[in-house]
Amino acid sequence: MKGVSLIAAGSALSGPLANAAGIIPSPAEASPLPRDDDFEPVTGLSPVRALDPEVSRPVNVIIIGCGNRGRTYAGYARKFPKGMKVVGVSDILEHRANYLGDQHNVPQEMRFGHFREVFEGGKKLADAVVIATPDDRHYEPCMKALALGYDVLLEKPVAPTAKECKAIREMTKKTGRVVAVCHVLRYAPYFMALREVVRSGVIGDVVNIQHMEPIQYAHMAHSYVRGNWRREDETTPIILAKSCHDLDILRWIIDKPCKHISAEGWLSFFKAENAPEGAPKYCTDGCPHQKECPYDAVEIYTRLKQHLGVFDLHGSKDPELIMSRLKDPRYNSYARCVFHCDNDQPDHYVAIMAFDGDVTASFSMDAFSPKGGRRTRIMGTMGYIEGDGKEFTVTDFLTRKPRVWNMNVAEIPEYAQSGHGGGDLRLVRDWLEAVDRHDPAHLSSSIDVSIESHLMGFAAERSRRTGKKEKI
Repeated sequence: MKGVSLIAAGSALSGPLANAAGIIPSPAEASPLPRDDDFEPVTGLSPVRALDPEVSRPVNVIIIGCGNRGRTYAGYARKFPKGMKVVGVSDILEHRANYLGDQHNVPQEMRFGHFREVFEGGKKLADAVVIATPDDRHYEPCMKALALGYDVLLEKPVAPTAKECKAIREMTKKTGRVVAVCHVLRYAPYFMALREVVRSGVIGDVVNIQHMEPIQYAHMAHSYVRGNWRREDETTPIILAKSCHDLDILRWIIDKPCKHISAEGWLSFFKAENAPEGAPKYCTDGCPHQKECPYDAVEIYTRLKQHLGVFDLHGSKDPELIMSRLKDPRYNSYARCVFHCDNDQPDHYVAIMAFDGDVTASFSMDAFSPKGGRRTRIMGTMGYIEGDGKEFTVTDFLTRKPRVWNMNVAEIPEYAQSGHGGGDLRLVRDWLEAVDRHDPAHLSSSIDVSIESHLMGFAAERSRRTGKKEKI
């Protein structure tokens, strides 16, 4: 069976995307529309570049924040040492800084505690910094780094307030430094291909997009009920903490400014009045409802072995070690009953947006789903696209033939261990090239557009609280 052509023969586009991709016909049950198994090979989309960077020398980097995201970005240096070298680490948890420091042979004098120690001497110690601190601690290290002349890889969200986001934008322009915001989905082959198909014109003009982010029930419990992002006042609103990726993707695909937004959302389930009778404060205290509760911490962590990155297990999945972590005061917030936490983030959220050119979009974030993975439907004047984060189907209204894009990132060795659908390490590669050439054009998103999508999130949160439509 031949590969499926995403773009019709004779399209103005050229150059295959998926030399390494699995491009398959749409299954019969996917659509009642006519099918033809004899299609031309895929043409029209950009090839996926290798992950090793084109730089003149390794970029020396200090990792500020040695948790999961910091370790992820630092991991690029181990895979591609000719592109990046970790020369310093900083974390208020000494064991995390030392673990990452040991992995990269960082000398003791370049192992810092609080991020202020990195900057207190007023001397530049590396080419660039990665800022992967908690959400509410991005602003100060970013501003200090820019003032000292560092280029920056800045974990999203940029900052917890619109005022601070704008200040970082202005400081970036004032200093002329390269700042890449970690909108990693822009660098995932799936979303890259989705955008290219839209921009090719094969579905005509975009009229409306429906986009959904199912968080997945255990992920919601882990990160936004028990975990670091459970409270807006300690981090950022969930529309930014979790879904600024999605607002950015909508802005990126539509490629026009958002004019106004309205939103609704509440915390309905994960609160004390919904606790079953006799439920203790901690799941490890022997909850009588354990067998009936899908949010049980012992089940999620020790049996299902999900979301273990926060426990500093260094690769171990031993149930006894995990249980000991759940009882350790440093980690036992993750053992709390989901009905006895101090969380305030909404567990469902809906936003409606209007963009220039009469384009509309709706976004839904929901905690109550069996699995994650974004779902997207794009309605155009000449066609339609529907995708699930791994594959998408394009239907041309003229031919009525569905075409499926399906690249298995896990089968491409360099992408196999790159999170966010292959986007994490590709982001780092492009950032290193931008730093090496001192040219932010190598980045997918300018600082202006990155901040714009954040302002959409802040406006959505104002709308959710006031019940009014908000202008951007």
